Amino acid sequence: MTTQTTTNPITVTESAAREIKSIIAQQELAADKVRLRVGVKGGGCSGFSYVLDLTEHQKDTDEQFEVQGITLICDPHSLLYLNGTVIDFKDEIMGRGFVFQNPNATSTCGCGSSFNV
Repeated sequence: MTTQTTTNPITVTESAAREIKSIIAQQELAADKVRLRVGVKGGGCSGFSYVLDLTEHQKDTDEQFEVQGITLICDPHSLLYLNGTVIDFKDEIMGRGFVFQNPNATSTCGCGSSFNV
C-alpha cells in the first residue's frame, strides 16, 4: 500500500516519486531547480494525452505544489482535466511506466496514455 497526499489537486504515489527522483539523479539534474510539469494536450487515440516533463522553466500562470518531495507544476487549463488525478508507477512483466488514475476521464485507451472527458 502506498501513501498518498490528498491535499493537492494531483497526487503522486511513493513508487512514482521514487522513479521521478531516480530519473532526476540519472540525468544529473539539479533536484532543487527541476520541476515535474504535468499536463494534457490534444491528441492520442481518445482525445487527450498526458504530458510529463522534467523542466527548470516555469510560466507565471503555472500552478505549483509539492508532492512527495517533488515540485509539480501544471497550467490552469490542464488542471481542469487533471484535478483529482493520481500518478503511479508500475514495474510489471508486461511493461513499466507511469499510470494515471484520472477521475475526470470518461474513457481511456488501451495503452492508458490518452483519455476522453
